[in-house]
Amino acid sequence: MLTESEPHYRQPLLKTPFHERARELSQLDSFVPWAGYSTVDVFTSVEQEYFAIRNASSLYDLTPMVKYRISGADALRFLNRLVTRDIRKIGPGRVAYAVWCDDAGHLIDDGTVFCIAPNEYRLCTAERQLDWLRASAIGFDVEIREVTEDVAALAVQGPTSAKLLKAVGLAGVERLKPFGHGEFTMPRAAGAGAGAIPMMVSRTGFTGDLGYELWMQPADAEAVWDALMEVGRTRAVRPVGSKALNMVRIEAGFVLPNLDFVSAAHTLYLGTEHSPLELGLAWLVDFKKGHFTGRRALLAEQARGPRRRLVGLDIEGTKPAHNALLYTARSGKKEAGSVTSATWSPTCKRNLALAMVEASYIATGSTVWAEIYLNRELVWERRMVRARVVERPFYAPQRRHATPPADF
Repeated sequence: MLTESEPHYRQPLLKTPFHERARELSQLDSFVPWAGYSTVDVFTSVEQEYFAIRNASSLYDLTPMVKYRISGADALRFLNRLVTRDIRKIGPGRVAYAVWCDDAGHLIDDGTVFCIAPNEYRLCTAERQLDWLRASAIGFDVEIREVTEDVAALAVQGPTSAKLLKAVGLAGVERLKPFGHGEFTMPRAAGAGAGAIPMMVSRTGFTGDLGYELWMQPADAEAVWDALMEVGRTRAVRPVGSKALNMVRIEAGFVLPNLDFVSAAHTLYLGTEHSPLELGLAWLVDFKKGHFTGRRALLAEQARGPRRRLVGLDIEGTKPAHNALLYTARSGKKEAGSVTSATWSPTCKRNLALAMVEASYIATGSTVWAEIYLNRELVWERRMVRARVVERPFYAPQRRHATPPADF
């Protein structure tokens, strides 16, 4: 285990403002890198953390999310040229999920766009995109600055998340609508100094459930964490790691970079790039808004029809089909695609997967066969199991849209 006394070359990863609090609660000492930061993979057990997200409240350190401040007279024009959806429809106080492509219509990355004020936006991405953003900004009167280290972020997700935030003093947070954000203050604990803690709160998340994301000064991070954990002691609040988050995002049908797609800026082999249309994100492409990077290629792809598409699969059995090849028949003679993400869903009681399949099998109700390998006491067993194409999301509780949420 690394300590502060270790030389810097033995500690190559950055620590978030929540790191010390997270380490205190990490029973497994299981950390993974994310965007240059050390983050928790599992605190106690994946099962406990999963059920905290779905049945109570959870805390997830979102600080490594790469953040850019985009401002200037041409900020809106630049973003509308960059991404595929119409950012003109996103006014102050609103957030939009968006993707952007290269000239060939291949996906570079996805992220969220926050409209802070006229001509001021925050773009959040999973990976660093500064070079692409600045190259795309040539000719625009716009300033792009990375502010990742300036903003600490904490995701508070689950059916009791609104109740928890109200209990720590975020008055009026229940009035936030989905994909809305606002400025709030949280009272400091007694003896912790004068004044309240300011933060921006957005009703966003990666769980497909009721949830919020808190954006604050790094100096206030531990105080916010402590307040949420203290008030949440009687509300079953639990910090969660990336493994539990991955389970719920699959249930929600959300795609994840480097699992469900690889950025076209990083692919090495022809044919491994994907377009928004192939990833089931056609609803994010607005051909009527005017020109954007990749528009001509995407129009041509739309006209000729899909060659492949990411679909949801409901797979027989209980063994997750991690990285499984898919076949047209049980004989396994002809491939039909491959699984990109998979999990057993404790809530849906179904074996779920996201998979890239050939166009002939993308229709809802189509059947393919998944090749799954089971390891039983060091003996491998091969199974061919039926997989049915189903609609996404797999799990979509009504509470994710309710405003105000139910007061659990």
